[in-house]
Amino acid sequence: MPLTTTTEMLLDAQRGGYAVGAFNVENMEMVQAVVEAAESLGSPVILQTTPSTVKYGGLDQYHAMVTAAAARATVPVALHLDHGDSFELSARALRVGYTSVMFDGSSRPYDENVAISAAVVRMCAPAGIPVEGELGKVGGKEDSLHVAEVAYTDPDQAADFVERTGVSSLAVAIGTAHGVYSGVPVLDVALLARIRLTVDIPLVLHGGSGLSDDAIRECIRTGIAKVNFATELRIAFSRAVATYLGDAPTTIDPKKYGAVARTAVRDLALAKMRLCASGSGA
Repeated sequence: MPLTTTTEMLLDAQRGGYAVGAFNVENMEMVQAVVEAAESLGSPVILQTTPSTVKYGGLDQYHAMVTAAAARATVPVALHLDHGDSFELSARALRVGYTSVMFDGSSRPYDENVAISAAVVRMCAPAGIPVEGELGKVGGKEDSLHVAEVAYTDPDQAADFVERTGVSSLAVAIGTAHGVYSGVPVLDVALLARIRLTVDIPLVLHGGSGLSDDAIRECIRTGIAKVNFATELRIAFSRAVATYLGDAPTTIDPKKYGAVARTAVRDLALAKMRLCASGSGA
């Protein structure tokens, strides 16, 4: 089917008490793996790319790959710009055909975050493309994104932000981090509950890789409708390739180790979709 937006799938998740998994994809094999997992579970799914990923491969290249995979699928598939860092990049993603856009102005002064987020919303609205915003600072490192300072989302400010920007969903900072956790993360679920009471749009959890299953389930029960997974997929893919080449170092056909890595990513995506309880077969 054609690419869909994230609007209805996240509203359905919010109403249904589950979450939709959003998976960062780096190549054809990862795209195929995630869509295959969604198809097998009857789950909606979001595939997403960061600014450094699209700098490496191009917005049009990823759009073409995901569009081709979605055309073969019978489940809703959305293509999302993750952590868009400028109005210009958001505009390029919109023109190429991305069906969901995030502008992440969380590192900017609050009023600047509001102004640019609102401008991105106004730009995307005529095409019916939803916009994810972020308030607070999710720490850690992912791609070129490196946030040393962590700032938790303020519930009252979240309400003001949503009202002034018109964003469709909101990424919140409650103690998660991007990349690999150096210790056991402690999430402020009580804060998440207060944010849930102040805003009525779907909430997004970044830094899902490395969290315990119980922690993710608790966040979903408390109001998270979208969970992002990136680092774990990269680890699964890279380790599968390394293992294959370690066992067969003379291999020169990328399809050989690419297929093994694709299976590893598919199996991980299946587990995360079941954790989010997003599929009819979950």
